[in-house]
Amino acid sequence: MLVYPLFAFSPRPLWGWRRFLLRLFGAKVGRDVHVYPSTRITIPWNLSVGRQSAIGDRAIIYALGPIALGDRVTISQGAHLCAGTHDYCDPTMPLIKSPIIIESDAWICADAFVGPGVRVGAHAIVGARCVVMRDVKANAITIGNPARLLRFRTEGGSLGR
Repeated sequence: MLVYPLFAFSPRPLWGWRRFLLRLFGAKVGRDVHVYPSTRITIPWNLSVGRQSAIGDRAIIYALGPIALGDRVTISQGAHLCAGTHDYCDPTMPLIKSPIIIESDAWICADAFVGPGVRVGAHAIVGARCVVMRDVKANAITIGNPARLLRFRTEGGSLGR
């Protein structure tokens, strides 16, 4: 695709340029969003990103269905958001395009996977290499494969002990 080199080979600090390209292809992108040049975004018109959010190096945003990121969301390097799957119970295995919602102030850590139909609550943390196939409650910290609750964050955002 002609646009890929314009996105991928743009210098790292050209955040505005990459926001412009995403908007050009139908993505809804808020103010002060940082999308790194090595991010891979499929079907950008299914993507909405709130203000001051960031999508890190080598992140994969596979937006077969809608993917919505709230304000101040961090998608760390290598994370994978996949909004599509197949109905394996049907012999024709039709495509299912289930939305992903990442609420404001959530953090999807490095190399984590968030599957189709998942909602990650506000202020939640999905730990590094975590595999999330079910909703994550607000303020929850999840780890592992499959994801499990480690603990909840306190109101002020620090770790609850």
